[in-house]
Amino acid sequence: MQWRGRRGSRNIEDRRGRRSTGKAASGIGGLGLVAVLVIGYFLGIDVTPLLQGGGLTESQEQAVSQEITQADRQAGEFVSVVLADTEEVWAEIFRDQVGETYTPATLVLFKGATQSPCGGASGASGPFYCPADKKAYLDTDFFVTLEKRLGAGGDFAAAYVVAHEIAHHVQNELGILVQANRIRQQSSQERSNQISVRIELQADCFSGIWARYAQARFNSLERGDLSEAVNAARQIGDDTLQRNAGRRPNPHTFTHGTSAQRQRWFANGYENPTIQACDTFSAQQL
Repeated sequence: MQWRGRRGSRNIEDRRGRRSTGKAASGIGGLGLVAVLVIGYFLGIDVTPLLQGGGLTESQEQAVSQEITQADRQAGEFVSVVLADTEEVWAEIFRDQVGETYTPATLVLFKGATQSPCGGASGASGPFYCPADKKAYLDTDFFVTLEKRLGAGGDFAAAYVVAHEIAHHVQNELGILVQANRIRQQSSQERSNQISVRIELQADCFSGIWARYAQARFNSLERGDLSEAVNAARQIGDDTLQRNAGRRPNPHTFTHGTSAQRQRWFANGYENPTIQACDTFSAQQL
């Protein structure tokens, strides 16, 4: 991916290296919290739905003071450029397809742990979007996890992660996320998971739209970049994650979609770059 020398976003809130005291746990307590964080760390999934909906119930204090390395600085610059790309792309799409003005998200960079209105954020929880403050949260060490533990290396795979979280902000701006989460709260666990899958697959589709527009606008894609993104989508499919964790895939517990579904919807967004083409909620087959 060609990204050097391009504009970075001003909507970066860099908390790395900051010494702060915060509460590390969210509304999930005890073994439930431990299980969520372990899953997030080893599988690299977005655990936002598990972190939302509750106040802080644990009061374990953390003092955070992390050294910022050269790798950290470069990762921050990369994320800033990708975020700027999403801002320009979605501003154009909102203008042309929605007839409205796009309001960008803020992306919080942290290292180790930080706080969000959706609960405590840590490197273990993976990247996530918090609709309460309209901010995406990312510990860039997750890119190492993505490559080393999940087998999804490459800069465009990392860009896909950023684009996916910003896609949740797009859903929020369109009013989709609020409505979907409201229905989830009134549904059974199985039905809630099914809605979550449609939310995530739409975010994958929106990521595909972003990739198509980024190529047209910035000529940023290099040979192999799309394959990196598709591979990342494959490696973080629910069935693949469960299989790699030594478990038999259980569709009733899926919250993000299968590898095949995630690949298919990313490709759909790239090939049909319209918001309407990403209507996973009306799709008869995912």
